[in-house]
Amino acid sequence: MVESDGKVKIYIPSTHPRDDYMKLERKVDDLEITAGSDVDDITRQMFAAGGFTGQKFSMAVDILEKMAKEDNCTNFLSFPACIISTGTRGIIKDMIKKDLFSVIMTTCGTLDHDLARIWKDYYHGYWDADDSLLHQEGVNRLGNIFIPNECYGEILENKMNEMLQDMYDKGKTEMSTYELIWEIGKRLDNKDSILYWAAKKEVPIIVPGITDGSVGSQLFFFAQDHDLKIDLFKDEKLLADKVFEAECTGSLMIGGGISKHHTIWWNQFRGGLDYAVYITTAAEWDGSLSGARVKEAVSWGKVKEEAKYVTVEGDATMLLPFMYGSLLKRI
Repeated sequence: MVESDGKVKIYIPSTHPRDDYMKLERKVDDLEITAGSDVDDITRQMFAAGGFTGQKFSMAVDILEKMAKEDNCTNFLSFPACIISTGTRGIIKDMIKKDLFSVIMTTCGTLDHDLARIWKDYYHGYWDADDSLLHQEGVNRLGNIFIPNECYGEILENKMNEMLQDMYDKGKTEMSTYELIWEIGKRLDNKDSILYWAAKKEVPIIVPGITDGSVGSQLFFFAQDHDLKIDLFKDEKLLADKVFEAECTGSLMIGGGISKHHTIWWNQFRGGLDYAVYITTAAEWDGSLSGARVKEAVSWGKVKEEAKYVTVEGDATMLLPFMYGSLLKRI
């Protein structure tokens, strides 16, 4: 737009973590990377370098820093199960260990993969493997990860039955999903586990689709001859308390689906998120929630109009390690 004084100004929406208005004075700078450059130095340069996803990446770390340093901010973390089959599990675990998030929202497969990898190993595979042959050999493929049957369904069935019976014997017959996860975590002795740290730190992990996975199936089978109940409304009560009492809320949302939606859905009841970072590989044009950019949530009141937000397109298993490394340097 051209002001009355003839100067040109560009409007930058509230996704920008710094100023709402900027004069046409900020030039594009070249990256200067040396052998001594660290991840945060490069991240900071990426904003000034401009250009596509690199600038969004830099903005995302700025917003995550603000979330982490904001007094009395209730921060949500949401993600799908697939990344827990990879080494990215270690970052999720560390973020819980370091108390960076107040509430976790995820899918049942997160429980499956976190638990299975305590007792068994997953293996490197490849994308163009012969899936019929893998099936014949009893190997499941998750992207380029190979998961033998004995490392997933079989071990989970045996171990979950033992834990559920122990819970039941101790009077744990009706639980929310976050209480169930804390009970599982208390029975683990493995510091690589997400569930172990969630229980230790008493960070609630809420799984709205608790029956959609191996752990969920074991709950169903156990309940056939035991009076076991999962109280989903207790999960919702905790979320209601969190959002209605929050002075400020922020969220790092990795991937879409029910985890992302349950996060933004509850935040609409307080007028929306104040901060939001979304990482996705999905296309916007198909109308899916996974493809929907954060700005679409503004129209629903799930993210505030004046919020600091950004959508970063890319694979979380590549982006998150660098984002987290940069964030740790700052906090």
